[in-house]
Amino acid sequence: MATRRVFPSPFRAFASSNRAFTPPSMPLALASVARVFAVASGKGGVGKSTTCVNLACALAALGHRVGLLDADVFGPSVPTLMHLRGAPAIDARGQMLPLENHGIRCQSMGFLMPDGGAAVWRGPMVSGALTKMINETRWGEIDVLMIDMPPGTGDAQISISQKIPLTGAVIVSTPQEVALADARRGIDMYGKVNTAIVGVVENMAYYLERDGTKAYVFGEGGARRTAKERGVPFLGEVPLDTRIRAQSDEGVPIVVADWDGAVARIYRGMAEQLISSTKPFERVE
Repeated sequence: MATRRVFPSPFRAFASSNRAFTPPSMPLALASVARVFAVASGKGGVGKSTTCVNLACALAALGHRVGLLDADVFGPSVPTLMHLRGAPAIDARGQMLPLENHGIRCQSMGFLMPDGGAAVWRGPMVSGALTKMINETRWGEIDVLMIDMPPGTGDAQISISQKIPLTGAVIVSTPQEVALADARRGIDMYGKVNTAIVGVVENMAYYLERDGTKAYVFGEGGARRTAKERGVPFLGEVPLDTRIRAQSDEGVPIVVADWDGAVARIYRGMAEQLISSTKPFERVE
């Protein structure tokens, strides 16, 4: 009779050996940063990257100096969403200069690989790539760092938690149960690394009919209920709007394209809530 081999979960091992997890100190490259928000989701395809980018643009428009780290090594979306291409320039000290658009300094694996190239890597290589993007980028004077996390609860999530202190995590989900189940896992994962959930976003929450009626295509209020059940803040609902998709594809996020529009006001309110509900890190001189 064949013996069934059981491979241990790397995250289970990490969690069990870090019951008193202590956040890391701020990397020197990010010495000026006062807040760090990880935008995460348990499942792909729920609009996490679009949410992250629009929150970043809203924060920049509100007067904050913003950096954006694309931690999704295998599926980087920031180059498309921010309309940026090409490799970063290197300064005299060998530091990479972040690419910039819409007032935001960006770093992504998508800038460091050939167009269409795929990162076929295992865990240690992912961790090394994240370390390089964090420590070998000349971020300059930014005070808010937004991190676009990959979906799931794997190596990248663990690596970021070990490399950068997080003010908190924003969890993005669509309303249906298949997405919410993974969102709950994401909430639980950040609890294991002592990271506060600073908000849950319900994306694609409803579709506005021509008469203004809200059509709840994927179910109503699932993310709001999940936030209430888990005792974490609910940031708000973002509608299913073709303009969000169109502007994202053009690399001009809806917050930039239509600052006074209804959708941009939703993102703006979320961004304001992230700042008002959190405290900046204490500066160490």
